[in-house]
Amino acid sequence: MNSGKTLFAQVMDFLPWKTFHRIVDCYSGDRRIRTLSCAEQLRIMAFAQLTYRESLRDIEVCLVAQAGKLYHMGIGEAVARSTLADANELRDWRIYYELAQRLIIKARALYAGEDFGVELANTVYALDATTIDLCLSMFPWAPFRSTKAAVKLHTLLDLRGSIPAFIHISDGKLHEVNVLDLLIIEAGAFYIMDRGYLDFERLYALDQAGGFFITRAKRNLDARRLYSRPVDRDRGLFCDQTIALNGFYATKHYPGHLRRIRYRDPETGKTLVFLTNQFTLPALTICSLYKCRWQVELFFRWIKQHLRIKRFYGTSENAVRTQIWIAISVYVLVAIIKKQLKLRVSLHTMLQILSLTLFEKLPLQQAIAGIDTVTDETILHNQLKLFEF
Repeated sequence: MNSGKTLFAQVMDFLPWKTFHRIVDCYSGDRRIRTLSCAEQLRIMAFAQLTYRESLRDIEVCLVAQAGKLYHMGIGEAVARSTLADANELRDWRIYYELAQRLIIKARALYAGEDFGVELANTVYALDATTIDLCLSMFPWAPFRSTKAAVKLHTLLDLRGSIPAFIHISDGKLHEVNVLDLLIIEAGAFYIMDRGYLDFERLYALDQAGGFFITRAKRNLDARRLYSRPVDRDRGLFCDQTIALNGFYATKHYPGHLRRIRYRDPETGKTLVFLTNQFTLPALTICSLYKCRWQVELFFRWIKQHLRIKRFYGTSENAVRTQIWIAISVYVLVAIIKKQLKLRVSLHTMLQILSLTLFEKLPLQQAIAGIDTVTDETILHNQLKLFEF
C-alpha cells in the first residue's frame, strides 16, 4: 500500500494535516509567504529531528544532496538555510505549540490503558523541570545566572505511556513551584513531585480542586502528630501518621490535615518521608507511586539524548520555542505510530531505524519488522575484548 511512499512521507501522514492547516490559518502563518510554507517548515524541522541534524548548514547540505527525493517528502525544493532561519524566527511558535497539544491529546487517549507499574485507576502525573544551558551573549532573553542563560522545560508527565500532558517553557530564573499556578488540576488525579514544589499554599489549592499530591517533606517540617496507623516494619515502613502543621503561616496556608509516611528504601537504604493528602491508599502504594516519579527524569534524559533540543538552529526566543515544540511533536508522533501500528520496539529503536531509512520506499511496518525489542535503558556490559587468550 505504501510502496510508492518514502518512510518519511508515511511518518508525516500520521500528522493531522487538516487540523494543522486550520491552526496555520488561525495565526495567519502563511500570509504573504511565497516560499517555504508552514507545512514545509514543519516537514524540514521534523526531518532535522529524525536525522539528528546539528545546524542549519547541516540541514541545507542534506536537503541539497537529496534534491531528487524532496518532492516525495512534501517539500517543493531545497531550502536555503537563511530562508529556514527567517521562518523559525518569524513564524509564530504558537502554531507548533497548538499542533503538539493536538498530538498529546491523541497520544494520551491511545495510552490510557497502559500499565506503569502500579495498579491504580486514577490518572497519575509526575511534575518536574529540566534546564537547558545557553550562552548569555547569544540568548540574552533567557537570563539564568550572571554569566549564563538557560531555558527550563516544566513538564507534567502522564505516567501511562510517558506522554507529556503539559509543558511550559520559561527562562532559567522561573522557580519550579510557580508552575503549580499554571496547572489546571484534574479532580481525582495524582500529582507526584519532589521537595522543590513544597509550597503549602499552592498544595492546599491543589487539594481544594480535588487533586491528590505526593511529595517529600523537608527536614525542618514543623508539625504535630494527630493519629498513627499500624505499619509493617518488615516492609520498610516506620510510621503512617495524620499530622497538622504548626506555625502561624503554615497553618494559614494549609489549614487541613496531611498524611506523613516514613519509609526506608530497601534498594538504596535511604529513609524517605512523604507528605500526601490521600488517606485511603495503603502506605506502600504511596511509596510505590513516588518511586514512579523517576519516569519524568528518564523522559528528560531521553529527549536530550535523542532529540535536537540542546543545540538550536536560531537564537531568538521564537526560534527556540519553535524548535522545542516541533521536537516534542516528533516525540509524541513516534509514540502514536508505535501504538497504532502495534510495533514491539522502543522509541529509541524506531528513531535509529528512521534516521537511516527515511528515503527508502517500503512499508513502515516492514522497515521495523524483525528488530528485537530494545529498551532505552539497556546497557551492554559485555564488550568485545581486544585480546583473547
